[in-house]
Amino acid sequence: MKLNVNIKYNTAFGEDVVVNILQEDGKVLQYRLKTLDGHEWTAELDLTPKTKDLNYYYTIQRNEQVVRTEWKTILHRVELDTLGDVKSMHLYDRWNDMPEDSYLYSSAFTECINPRQLSRPENRGYKKTVRLIVRAPQLREDDVLYIAGADEVLGSWQIDKGIAMTQHNYNEWIVDLDGAYFAGHHMEFKFAACNQKKGKTSAIWEIAANRYIDVPKMTAGQVEVYDMDMAFFDIWNRKLAGTLVPVFSLRSKTSFGVGDFGDLKKMIDFVALTHQRVLQVLPINDTTTTHTWTDSYPYSCISIFALHPQYADFTALPALKDEKKRAHYEALRQALNALKQIDYEKVNDTKIAYLKDLFAQEGKQVLASAAFKKFFEEDKRWLVPYAYYCVLRDENGTADFSQWKDHNLWDEKDRKALEDPKSAIYNKVAFWYYVQYILNTQMADAHDYARKKGVILKGDIPIGVNRYGCDVWMEPNYFNLNGQAGAPPDDFSVNGQNWGFPTYNWDAMIADGCQWWIRRFQNMQKFFDAYRIDHVLGFFRIWEIPINAVHGLLGQFAPALGMTADEIRGYGLNFQEERFTEPFITDWVLDRIFHDRADEVRKQYLDRIDDERYQMKPEYDTQKKIEKLFAGVTDQKELDFRDGLYSLISDVLFVRDRKDKNKFHPRISAQFDFIYESLYDNDKGAFNRLYNDYFYRRNNQFWYNEAMKKLPKLVAATRMLVCAEDLGMVPDCVPWVMNELKILSLELQSMPKDPHVRFGHLSRNPYRSVCTISSHDMPTLRQWWDEDWDRTQEYYNTMLYRGGAAPHPLPGWLAKDIIARHLTCPSMLCILSIQDWLAMDESLRLPDANAERINIPANPHHYWRYRVHLNIEDLIKNKHFVEEISELIQMAGR
Repeated sequence: MKLNVNIKYNTAFGEDVVVNILQEDGKVLQYRLKTLDGHEWTAELDLTPKTKDLNYYYTIQRNEQVVRTEWKTILHRVELDTLGDVKSMHLYDRWNDMPEDSYLYSSAFTECINPRQLSRPENRGYKKTVRLIVRAPQLREDDVLYIAGADEVLGSWQIDKGIAMTQHNYNEWIVDLDGAYFAGHHMEFKFAACNQKKGKTSAIWEIAANRYIDVPKMTAGQVEVYDMDMAFFDIWNRKLAGTLVPVFSLRSKTSFGVGDFGDLKKMIDFVALTHQRVLQVLPINDTTTTHTWTDSYPYSCISIFALHPQYADFTALPALKDEKKRAHYEALRQALNALKQIDYEKVNDTKIAYLKDLFAQEGKQVLASAAFKKFFEEDKRWLVPYAYYCVLRDENGTADFSQWKDHNLWDEKDRKALEDPKSAIYNKVAFWYYVQYILNTQMADAHDYARKKGVILKGDIPIGVNRYGCDVWMEPNYFNLNGQAGAPPDDFSVNGQNWGFPTYNWDAMIADGCQWWIRRFQNMQKFFDAYRIDHVLGFFRIWEIPINAVHGLLGQFAPALGMTADEIRGYGLNFQEERFTEPFITDWVLDRIFHDRADEVRKQYLDRIDDERYQMKPEYDTQKKIEKLFAGVTDQKELDFRDGLYSLISDVLFVRDRKDKNKFHPRISAQFDFIYESLYDNDKGAFNRLYNDYFYRRNNQFWYNEAMKKLPKLVAATRMLVCAEDLGMVPDCVPWVMNELKILSLELQSMPKDPHVRFGHLSRNPYRSVCTISSHDMPTLRQWWDEDWDRTQEYYNTMLYRGGAAPHPLPGWLAKDIIARHLTCPSMLCILSIQDWLAMDESLRLPDANAERINIPANPHHYWRYRVHLNIEDLIKNKHFVEEISELIQMAGR
């Protein structure tokens, strides 16, 4: 087949356009195009495709290096087997960048909101064929694209005589026309969208001038393929409403003391019933390291692939045949399900015991099934190490693999025996294979159920992993274990947050194309159609805290451009390395912090350096050493004393760069510490100038480049809708990247991104965003309302436009007003927590607003045990509440 490729692209000097044709075996054939003017590129190829479809994309190369690639979510495609005996083909293509409306190509829209069956075009049997290809992403689920034009064959501009097109790819439509009629002809036409249910009288014509093509003369077996500019219609953007609730927080009449994947399906029913289209959950990965309540933290996963056993829905599994055991577990289920909060340890111990009993009964049959074998073959890369890790963790009594007597790191040589059902070790790990098979099957079923209900399931990707988890044990080269990930100080935590996770070795990850992350995202798409990137700022730079620190104040952004001593002096600050990088401890500081216990600190914890300053004794010179010293202490006065010692250690003006000891970073929030107070006014001014430049200007382009090494690969890895949590200390480069990659931002009225206002204006929310009132890390609407009465009063007067005193506690009618305002904002998604939805109804919500809190970020040892106090079945039956939510959503046009 003679293939003539044509595309217009304005290249820079030294750049070439290359067409990349995909083969069935995964290989890519590359052909360099030619040009006379650097604008119109062409190639004539003698090609005998071994596939029924011609799939390809274009790249721009300079010196054999790819400098730019088309948006590959939707490839160029020509179905060759529908065109008969093709002797020659001319392709007239257009370069496809990621479109502004790329969200419409996500599975959230194509599988949940606008589901349509993709079809292959019929073989019309034309000897000469003109094929038109056009994208029309705005069409709704019942719309079909038509072509009509001036020619009688095209209906003479009468849409009822126009030609229906075929959607052969996501949002991409094609039509084949008889080349015998159009060869050498001047075509004039337009596209129109027709609703199948309403008929062709409902046609909406595209907003554009008439389209024209001068079709060349054609010979038998010739095909002309025209890739057209997008068809744009006067159809408004979709806005959707949804609910945020952790799976563990769900409660139903059949729950086992914690929400499970069966409850998730019931929650999908409630969401669909109330005309919502999104259900967002927190991470569902396994977090088991200690088998205690401290494992309840859902963002500390031990595997980015394995799901948490607590989410197994026993009602979807065969019943235990042993009547005594069945009665025993049913009694436990009822007792655990009646608790107001989750008893994490009791629930998980009981569910694991139940699963072991069920495995003894059903395991052999399940592991021999075709469905299990298919699952195992697809997921064995992560499943086998995970199962062995679980066995070793429990046999050694700790998840800290450095303390195991052997197998301190995963050895790929062990895989063969672990995969062999005839080996002795297989019997140890088979239970965990079975558990993950059940969980994966049930979660995939919930995902399919959500799609059928038109509901987008939105997952959550934690920024970190547990330092003693399977991921680190299996692939330690991807992690820096000498640091801890966290967040700098903010309104929620004045000392910053220390999550304890290892930071990533991005050099190693980028070297192999971020395969670890790509596998992670591609696994997640089995269960979700949208996801939230937790702490997206971590892909620009992470707040890295020294391994010997407890608080986040001694951290630094990694990577970041550290400052030399001369650079610091260039700001006018008299930089003294030892004085500014060591703890500032003087008598007046000790008296201010410890008062009548200052002498005790001098004698027990300090050594004198000179007439003015002290230093911590070696046995107390890190926060971790102090933490260990006060382990087990519960008296608040002693804990306050401990915190005073912590503050002595973190009282520095600069921290050394983690890679280069001759470079420095200003210590975050140093202006609130004693060392800053000790400076002369001119030095304070110089430090402030340096501080502002460093944190808000110096690293912007550097961090942009860092993010663009990672995020484009991850966004392109799946068709899930990408959302991000972009709150906190946000550098200017973050919106640059998010806009470029079309990632949805997170918008909270109480945390505006505009530093000049106290509350955000909802009407200014960008369309490509998620609007919410509170997240799992924040106080609920009701809590926030009573936290700061002066702030609430200002909000009441200036944002709600109401006079007089703001009522306390928050009445239901006012919560409804606040929710209604959020729903009418321009954001694509408005997702509210289940607690905030319930705030509207004073007969349903909890009397104690504080009992609704999911997490307190300032407390690193928080127990994640919140459960909705109402059964989902009862919520579904509550006609008034269902209608109240539905009415608000419909009135807001969501």
